[in-house]
Amino acid sequence: MLSTTPTYNLKVVLKETGLPADTLRAWERRYGLPAPQRTEGGQRLYSQYDVETIKWLMARQAEGLSISHAVDLWNEHTSSGVDLLVGSLSTTQTLPAVYVPAGTTLDSIRAHWLAACLGFKESDAEQVLNKAFTMFPVEQVCMEVLQKGLAEIGQLWVGNKASVQQEHFASGLAMRRLDSLLSASPAPSRNQTVMIGCPANEWHTFTALLLALLLRRRGLNVIYLGANIPADQFEETVKSTHANLVILVAQSLITAASLQGVALTLAGLRTPVAFGGRIFGTQPDLPEYISGFYLGSTLASAIEEVEKLLKSKVKPNMPKPSSQKYINALQTFNSKRTHIESTLKESLPPFLENSDGFNTGIHFLGDNIIAALQLGNMEYVTQEMEWVKVLMQSHKRPPQELAAFMQSYSSAVDKHLNGIGSPIKEWFNAQPTL
Repeated sequence: MLSTTPTYNLKVVLKETGLPADTLRAWERRYGLPAPQRTEGGQRLYSQYDVETIKWLMARQAEGLSISHAVDLWNEHTSSGVDLLVGSLSTTQTLPAVYVPAGTTLDSIRAHWLAACLGFKESDAEQVLNKAFTMFPVEQVCMEVLQKGLAEIGQLWVGNKASVQQEHFASGLAMRRLDSLLSASPAPSRNQTVMIGCPANEWHTFTALLLALLLRRRGLNVIYLGANIPADQFEETVKSTHANLVILVAQSLITAASLQGVALTLAGLRTPVAFGGRIFGTQPDLPEYISGFYLGSTLASAIEEVEKLLKSKVKPNMPKPSSQKYINALQTFNSKRTHIESTLKESLPPFLENSDGFNTGIHFLGDNIIAALQLGNMEYVTQEMEWVKVLMQSHKRPPQELAAFMQSYSSAVDKHLNGIGSPIKEWFNAQPTL
């Protein structure tokens, strides 16, 4: 452990560190770091811990970090209970074992991090991130390394070049880092409250958590609710906290339908509701069916829109209603779904009855049909089925299995809906697998 006993005068410290006296005084005055004690005569006295703190800050500057960002990094770690100098008598010992040279771009840092994640090397991945945060602002590392890195792993999975285990491993590391950064963020400096959460059945929270972090670092009081929040609980929390803005995040078609319901519930509270997520980027007209404000397809645009909404009153988007044909089809499908799925199970070819994920596939397609009918466009299901095709390819399942499943499902719909479910039947007829 480094001694915290005030021992050294200013002259000794300047000789030990090589830092100019004016610079050291400026750091103490502007940032309160280090914080030497003083004698009765006003002379500064520094401990060994203070000396090592100065060396640590100088090392971060040598790596390209500004002094203000170096102090922010120090404060973030100490606020979360992490002592960057524990177990170290020199700043070189606090640097990562994984070598990432100064001047490295965020692209190359992301490549280092991805390689560590794909190899299940947690220590290496964490050390790469530690190095990145000493070289670049928190916001840039989170978006350029973590967010883009997870997107790249997702694409590798789509191309059957990464496993589900690798994707989950990387996501877990990224989420834990965001959690620690959020808990270490400075106290809010603005009197506005933003509530962020995901609707029922939405478990993918990386985007929501990252947005919470970015807004917290802009001084806002952010209430982060996390995953799978039912509409009534959103309503109850909005009333009790008097939030200035509610942000909902959905990634899939099914959870976009849940989000639509939450937005309608909150509309009566006169609290602005904004929304975003992956699904809205893949279906450009989907925001037209949601009450509230669409935040755009990027985090940068989301932050801009949030600031606009907090500064002035803007009239929310009035949702586009579904046609009566879709409403009738939704009601009928809901009432007949159990019978449709029973018929489907009875009529499937033998090789599908014993197929892995058979029941999951039935449930997945049924839920997406309901979501698409609720949101007013059956074509939304098409994009979600692409995910099923990728999943089957990753499990090396032949394409004819999906074709047989879709044909059996279409026949079951015909049998039980008797023409009332025309939007569903029209969608099945348009599928190339049939």
